[in-house]
Amino acid sequence: MKYSVITFGCRVNQADSLGFEADLLAHGAEPVSPEEADVVLVNTCSVTATADQGARQTIRRVARENPAARIVVTGCYATRRPDDIHGLPNVVRVVPNDDKPRVLSLLRADLGLTTADRFGTGEGSCGAAITPGVAGRTAFTLRVQTGCAEACSYCIIPSTRGRPRSSRVDRVLSEIARVADAGFREIALTGVHLGSYGRDLLPPCSLLDLLHAVDVRFGGREPRVFFRVSSLEPMDCSREIVDLVSVGCFAPHFHLPLQHASNRVLAAMRRPYTIEYFAALVEHIRNRMPHASIGSDVIVGFPGETDAEFEQLASYLEGSPLTHVHVFPYSDRPGTDATTMSGKVDGAVIRERGRRVRDIAQRLSGRFRESQVGTVRPALTIEDGSSVVTDNYLKLRVQPGRARNESVSVLVRTQFEGEVLESISSRLASC
Repeated sequence: MKYSVITFGCRVNQADSLGFEADLLAHGAEPVSPEEADVVLVNTCSVTATADQGARQTIRRVARENPAARIVVTGCYATRRPDDIHGLPNVVRVVPNDDKPRVLSLLRADLGLTTADRFGTGEGSCGAAITPGVAGRTAFTLRVQTGCAEACSYCIIPSTRGRPRSSRVDRVLSEIARVADAGFREIALTGVHLGSYGRDLLPPCSLLDLLHAVDVRFGGREPRVFFRVSSLEPMDCSREIVDLVSVGCFAPHFHLPLQHASNRVLAAMRRPYTIEYFAALVEHIRNRMPHASIGSDVIVGFPGETDAEFEQLASYLEGSPLTHVHVFPYSDRPGTDATTMSGKVDGAVIRERGRRVRDIAQRLSGRFRESQVGTVRPALTIEDGSSVVTDNYLKLRVQPGRARNESVSVLVRTQFEGEVLESISSRLASC
C-alpha cells in the first residue's frame, strides 16, 4: 500500500503523524506523494476558522488530483465537526482524536486485512523503521501528554482533545531510547498542555520530574541527543525548569504564549497570570541564558480590546526580550465563551493591528539574529545538508556537502549564514 500523511497545526499533531508514519512503515507501507497514494491520512487542526478552511481545501485538492485515493481524516477539526468532513469527496473514514491510536487497525479493517497481513511485500517480517528524514523532518517530535483542562475563553481545543492524559516517565524514557537508537539527534517534547504533565498519573509527578529524568538518563558532557521543550504556558514555566534547561541537555529555546499585555484582556481571556508575571519570567530567562530564543503568541482584536489596550500590547512587545512572535487575528470559534462576548472589533481594525504586530515581530527577530552574529552554536544539519538549525533556533545556510542529521558546531557569520567549524557527530562516533 502506498500512503501519504498531511499534517496541519501544532507540534502535537506533528508527533501524532510521526506515530502514524512509524506504524505504517513498520507494516510495509510505502510513503509517496498524495497524488500517488492509495490512502491519504489528513491530520487536521481547528484552532482558527482558517485552519478548518485549509483542511477542507486540501482534502478537495487531493480528491481532485488523485480520484482513486481513499482519504482518512483525523485531528481536531475532524473531532469537532465530523459531519463537515464526511461530506467531502473521497473521505472514507473520520477518526476522532481519542481513536488516533487505532488508526492502523481501522485502516486494516477498511482494506479487509487481518492482523497478520502487512501493507506491503518487502522482505522480512517487518517493514522499515522510522529514521531521520521521514515526513521531511530531521528532528523527532515526541508527545508525552495530551488533553487540556484549562478554560481559556477563546479556545476550542479542550473540547477536541479531552481531559489531560500523560505518558508514564518510564514509557517516555523508553521511547526516547528507541528514537535515539534510530538515529535521531534532536527530540522535541510536546503536549497539548505540556505544563500539566504528570498531574493525572498515580502517583502524581510534574514536568520538572520528567525533565530531570531525561537529563539524568540522556545528558552528560557530550549527549548524543538533545531536547527541545515545546510550548509551555507561562504559569507552568517555573524558575526550576528554566534553571534545569540552562544546564541540562536541553536547547536554550522557549515558547511561552503571552496572548496579550493588558491584564484586563488577559482576565477576559481567562489566562491565569499577569503581564507583570510574564515580563519577569522572560527577563529571568534572558538573564540566565543570554543566547536563548524566546518565542510567543499573541491575539489581536479580542472582543473588547480598546485602542489603548492594543497600544499597551505593542509597547510591551517592542521593548521585550522576545525573539519570535506569532500573531493570531481573533476570530470567533463557535462553542467558546468569547464568541458570545460584546465589543467585537471591526475586521479592518484587527487586520491593521495584526500588521503592526507582524512588523514588530520582524524587528525583534532581526535584533536577535544580529545579536548572535559572531557566536558559535551547536546545530543540526537539515534538508539536504546545506542548512542548519542551531540550538537557539536560528536557521542558517551553510556550505553544502554534509548529510542531513549531522550534529555540528557553527559560527554565525551573518543573520542568515553560518560556517561549520566541526562535526560533533564524528567526534562522538570516534569516542
